[in-house]
Amino acid sequence: MYVASILWIPIQSRGAANIMPIQNESHAMDGLRKLDPQTIGAIYDKYFPEVYRYVRYRINDDVIAEDIASDVFVRLLEAVKKGQGPQSNLKGWLIATASNTVNDQLRRQYRRPTEALSESMPDQDSSVIAEVDSREQTRTVQLAYAQLTLEQQHVLALRFGLGYSLEETADYLKKKANAIKALQFRALAALQRQIGEVDHE
Repeated sequence: MYVASILWIPIQSRGAANIMPIQNESHAMDGLRKLDPQTIGAIYDKYFPEVYRYVRYRINDDVIAEDIASDVFVRLLEAVKKGQGPQSNLKGWLIATASNTVNDQLRRQYRRPTEALSESMPDQDSSVIAEVDSREQTRTVQLAYAQLTLEQQHVLALRFGLGYSLEETADYLKKKANAIKALQFRALAALQRQIGEVDHE
């Protein structure tokens, strides 16, 4: 399906060589509350790629996505310093914070939409036309995606951006799998209605 394929965005994940493994989440939470630098580094290394993938799926800009993902970890440290950080589910807290931050960014972005021109676009007629067509198709899908409810966007980002199963998404959102399936179906149907069938030659 074109809608799902254009919304999927490959990412470069951080290398796993320097990641200090987190033995268990309660130990990590203890170290985080003590602001232990090694624990904070391990948490960042473990969860940054997933937070980034979630944000990048919803924001079509590598730099902004990286900024937002980094900001999520700054907010984590600020919350912990105030004694308001996550109590048990660290990953859930990070994704929820990423979701809220993305929603804020999208509200600002939709008020002032802009589109940057690629400086690397080659000066060849056929390539330029293909690049413009590709950008227009992506823009059409993204505009349609922006018209979905925040809940529908969230479900699609979890399912296609992070690759969560129906059960994992349902568990994360505290809903039944059938409800997630229905949300996903309605979201994809709404996208399809808004963009129509695109002819790709």
